[in-house]
Amino acid sequence: MTVSPRPGEELPLAALAAWLQLPAVTVTQFPGGHSNLTYHLTAPGHESILRRPPLGPIPPKAHDMVREFRVLSAVHPHFPLAPKPIALCEDPAVLGAPFFLMEPRPGLILREPYSHPAPAALSQSFVDTLVQLHSVPLADPALAALGKPAGFVARQVTGWSERWRRAATPHSPDAARLLHYLEANLPPESAPTLVHNDYKLDNVVLAGARISAVLDWEMTTLGDPLIDLGLALTYWDHAPATGWFSRAELAAAWSRQTGRSLAHLPYHEILGRFKLAVILQQIYARWLHGQTQDPRFAHLDQRVAALIHEANSLL
Repeated sequence: MTVSPRPGEELPLAALAAWLQLPAVTVTQFPGGHSNLTYHLTAPGHESILRRPPLGPIPPKAHDMVREFRVLSAVHPHFPLAPKPIALCEDPAVLGAPFFLMEPRPGLILREPYSHPAPAALSQSFVDTLVQLHSVPLADPALAALGKPAGFVARQVTGWSERWRRAATPHSPDAARLLHYLEANLPPESAPTLVHNDYKLDNVVLAGARISAVLDWEMTTLGDPLIDLGLALTYWDHAPATGWFSRAELAAAWSRQTGRSLAHLPYHEILGRFKLAVILQQIYARWLHGQTQDPRFAHLDQRVAALIHEANSLL
């Protein structure tokens, strides 16, 4: 479901239509999500999804729409659940930032995460899709160019720690103990796969209890697939018991289907909580400094504090 663009997040329709070489275009916005801005474009003979970065200053290397377009171009031929990219605009003069178009994938995105009539079947489809992603062969040079698997987890820890320090505000929770643990206890890495890096229920499109598309590919790389599982379990943490896979069942199903060990999963669950805390802290800092007016962001500091507390409790 789309709505009229939020105040301040409207697109310049004349400039967009001129770039599309169309006389006019109708734009609505997908209201969910806390990061990149996503719009539905329609015109006679045209329908597409537009993705652009959020407004205001953004962290270095974050919200890279050019990279996401190139990731989709590499991944879609091997993993059709990734939407097909259509066109890329690197000229910020059009919309104020680079953006790209991709094919629409009709279906349901769960914004109320656990309201679904077939939770067990959807839980299994969620695992199956992640297993399918982690089974994509990496022989294609376009896929091999998406990342450097050696040292991947260490770079994740370093990168997210730096993001945390840059986004910290005067009342941010103390994460020193957590950062020390992550840096001092790096686990051995397993054989690399494609890593989506933000795999969760509200980043997939549903057709009934089947996943028909996976969205939000900007952070995709190559590395240890336990990164994906640890973050997925972070988002899955509050699932009620009735009908849905428990977190343990979700992990066991992934392990059984991939043949991979879960010995180092606890580390990746802690890292997953920290990564989500950093993402929300970056968004909260933008709101606090007046770089976005979205009222949904006003209390994200409470969620950040809860995630840091959960991560510390897992140590």
